[in-house]
Amino acid sequence: MKFVRAIWKLLVGIKDALVLLLLLLFFGLLYAGLSARPDPVTDGVLALELDGTVVEQPARAELSELAAGGNRLNEYRLRDLVAVLDEARNDDRVKAVALDLEGFLGGGQTAMSELSDALRRVRSAGKPVIAYSVGYTDDHYQLAAAASEVWLHPLGLVAIAGPGGSNPYFKGLLDKLGVTANVYRVGTYKAAVEPFTRNDMSPEAEQNYRALGEALLESWRDDVRRARPKAKLDAYVGNLPAVVDAAGGNLARAALNAGMIDKIADRRAFEARLAELGGEDQDAFGGYKRIKLDSYIADRIERDDGGPIGVVTVAGMIVDGKAPEGTAGGESIARAIEKGLSDDGLKALVVRVDSPGGSALASEQIRQAMLAAKAKKLPVIVSMGNVAASGGYWVAAGADYIFAEPSTITGSIGVFGILPSFQGSLEKLGMGADGVKTTPLSGEPDLLKGPSPEANRLIQSSVESVYRHFLAIVARSRGKPAVEIDRIAQGRVWDGGTARQLGLVDGFGGMEEAIAKAAELAKLGEGDRGVRYLERPQSLTDSLLAMLANEELDDGTAPTDAFAMIGGSPAHELAAAISDLRSILSGPRIQARCLECGPVAPAVLSRGDTGLLALLAEWF
Repeated sequence: MKFVRAIWKLLVGIKDALVLLLLLLFFGLLYAGLSARPDPVTDGVLALELDGTVVEQPARAELSELAAGGNRLNEYRLRDLVAVLDEARNDDRVKAVALDLEGFLGGGQTAMSELSDALRRVRSAGKPVIAYSVGYTDDHYQLAAAASEVWLHPLGLVAIAGPGGSNPYFKGLLDKLGVTANVYRVGTYKAAVEPFTRNDMSPEAEQNYRALGEALLESWRDDVRRARPKAKLDAYVGNLPAVVDAAGGNLARAALNAGMIDKIADRRAFEARLAELGGEDQDAFGGYKRIKLDSYIADRIERDDGGPIGVVTVAGMIVDGKAPEGTAGGESIARAIEKGLSDDGLKALVVRVDSPGGSALASEQIRQAMLAAKAKKLPVIVSMGNVAASGGYWVAAGADYIFAEPSTITGSIGVFGILPSFQGSLEKLGMGADGVKTTPLSGEPDLLKGPSPEANRLIQSSVESVYRHFLAIVARSRGKPAVEIDRIAQGRVWDGGTARQLGLVDGFGGMEEAIAKAAELAKLGEGDRGVRYLERPQSLTDSLLAMLANEELDDGTAPTDAFAMIGGSPAHELAAAISDLRSILSGPRIQARCLECGPVAPAVLSRGDTGLLALLAEWF
């Protein structure tokens, strides 16, 4: 018994020590969070070191995510970056802007266009903007072209790929696993389901993608030409190997000869140039007086909670129920709008949409909340970001006026459902499935034996009913017959320019134009156009989790050389493929979703995904 008591005392001691350690850790983090203060802003160079992605709404750190050990990327809010640059124009403390793009992972063509406009406004105020990277791809260069000086590492390159590329198709894999993808869809061009039913692209999908890609590339060219007219853009993009050969095989020299860049130099020379512009500081990283982005945001960007124009963001996948920021939870967004409407001070509503869609039910829930605002005589304006397609367009159809950019991806008015069944998997494992029915729908949809004809007919009828509802919504919103909307729907994806010609959007512009339109329709005076963001304020817990997340950020996001940069990250591409595969294994759902629009932000590979990958590898 003495031995048992000794063991028990040891276990209790270990438990008490762990509790004490956790308490010390908690209070240490609490103290750090409460006492943390941004660095004071003094004269120097505003350092925009974009090591990650630009998004409409950064995802907040979740404890479960940190515990799972997922690779987390830095995310920069687009509106914060634009606001910072607009503040820097007239701030005498800011002598120049350093645009460091070595670790940049993009953010979408429309977002880059808005950000490059802000950079040009800084230049128009007489302040230099210096861009540097080891390599520039599409999004990188769209930003860099707006700089007054574009610097490139001697071993770097500028490689413009344009829209396009290969996407994974899973039909062969599903056949090997014995998984049957039971597909229910409406829309000739609704190619979202093709990765699960084919091993290649259908002619209809290829036609749609080619037209979309060519339109987006032309929009990108226009943006870069406007920012950097001296660049020999067409020759460089159209035949890069010939341009490189003419430069003796020197990739950096080829970019310089074509006027794509201004200077070939390493980082030390770049930092010396910044010290020349903003002042030297040998004790600081890089040797120049630096204004950190976070410090400048805290110093200059005001969070106005009392403006008469409410702004709500629909960013990421649209899902049912509640969801954290960065994912558009139908209930979360609807409640945010309803809470804003409970304040009589709200006079107009602007909805920023950057989403490929998702749940049809959640999309309708958000639209109904917008209609409630209209019922209170508030003008409702939609501003489309990079993507506002399928369920994203469903939401937009609740507005009085829709703004988009020429490079916005929109449309995809179609509905589909995918139901996996595993009769082939059971056969491969030597298993069977059997049972009895008391009605035709007993046990349906049967995922083990496959759905019955009655279940198939019922699900297909439901998909067709949702599609008719979608058409009716768009027809009422656009003031056109449903038959006419059906002709331009059928799941086709459009660029913003074509969508305006077709009457799916009302005008070109971003958030600034949307807010101005909302103020005009609400008859607000010039001095009464403040905005309030209808989203959950950051709590102390959020701040503490963000601190932990920053410590856990993946240090490998920045590429080691130019070819690693243009080649992309295999882990991120794998994550996107597995994310798509996970969507079919997650169960039956009727969706208004544009899978072919691409992710709004790069997918990340979690431990659960790597486990799925390992399982597939073991299977084969």
